[in-house]
Amino acid sequence: MKRLGLLVVIGLLTVSVIGMSCGGPKEVVEEVPVDTTPVVVEDTTPPPPPPPPPPKLKESQLQTVYFDFDKFNLRGDAKASLDENYGLLIEFENAIIKIEGHCDERGTVEYNMSLGERRARSSQDYLVNRGIAPERISIISYGKERPLEAGHNEAAWGKNRRCEFRIISQ
Repeated sequence: MKRLGLLVVIGLLTVSVIGMSCGGPKEVVEEVPVDTTPVVVEDTTPPPPPPPPPPKLKESQLQTVYFDFDKFNLRGDAKASLDENYGLLIEFENAIIKIEGHCDERGTVEYNMSLGERRARSSQDYLVNRGIAPERISIISYGKERPLEAGHNEAAWGKNRRCEFRIISQ
């Protein structure tokens, strides 16, 4: 009897398995094609702002060099001013300058033009000897034609014996 019960249970299980797999309506599943093209996602973040322009050298940063009467040699204060200008020219490596040599009103036009040129050249030579490329510096003399101070005394003359620095390009 145990055997008959076991056969009945096995038979019922078999019928139910066969009935489930063979019988009844079958569900139809359509095969959906898979799109394999890459998806392009547009970047909607704004581009970063452009970098700020590099700082520029200003003429007001360059120091004037002063000279003694009828001299073009560099005094201690003149060398200190040129050292400051040298530091700026190193920092602003694209700056090209012109050194303008000036004189006081005493002496002839020709003499003062020559003296102004020697003053500008001594300033240029100092900077070149420190390491500034000579092609970055040009010189000009204005002699006594462009006084800074109009007086006719030592205070005015002392301000007129000078070299000024102009920026040509950067």
